[in-house]
Amino acid sequence: MPPGTTQPDKFLFDRGMALLGEKKWLRAREFLKQVVETYTQSPYRPDAKLGIGDSYLGEGTSEAIVYAINEFTEFLSFYPTNPRADYAQYKLGLAHARQMRAPQRDQTETRAAVKEFETFLDRYPNSSLKPEVQAKLREARDRLSQGSFEVGLFYYRQKWYPGAIDRFKSVLKDDPAFLGRDGVYFYLGESLLKTRKEAEALPYYGRLVEEFEVSEYLSEAQKRIAELKAQTVRKQAGG
Repeated sequence: MPPGTTQPDKFLFDRGMALLGEKKWLRAREFLKQVVETYTQSPYRPDAKLGIGDSYLGEGTSEAIVYAINEFTEFLSFYPTNPRADYAQYKLGLAHARQMRAPQRDQTETRAAVKEFETFLDRYPNSSLKPEVQAKLREARDRLSQGSFEVGLFYYRQKWYPGAIDRFKSVLKDDPAFLGRDGVYFYLGESLLKTRKEAEALPYYGRLVEEFEVSEYLSEAQKRIAELKAQTVRKQAGG
């Protein structure tokens, strides 16, 4: 620190934030930790703690992300009314989201991300960060729903249609905005057809066609609708 520095906490904080901007995570953290640990009454302490969390998140290793989660959690505990509490809550969700695994794998971190992002929306409905949080929440929910959809698809391919039907219906119930629901509609319709529930299957093909202008299942769904309607007409004519 230069001799005669009148605001050592500000000097350390400014230096740490400058290094953070340069993505020099470890060096930035050294300066910011001095603010947090030495100048406990400093007005820069809350932002320094956020900076430490950001440095761990920037580092990006599994171990560093665990430390980031701890920093943001502590911030929310120590400074729940701080003007940047919304930022800490967002970054807490983001830290969990960074650890999300593929849909076929364990989804513990995905569920944690969903929980933290939903907490954000409940607590900070007027935050400028809301659009980013909504986008990240959609991404996390899609990951969970994709995992459930793939389980249903496995049941369908194993020809266990009742299990597939239950799984597909639960996806639509739990996450009606799932971006991949065109696949859910299609295979739910297919599963119902396999169990001779044509009348119940038809609306799902219809929803696919109504809600999706582009889908890999679109032409097949249109074909099913035409077949089922023709079948209904034949039955009525025969009756």
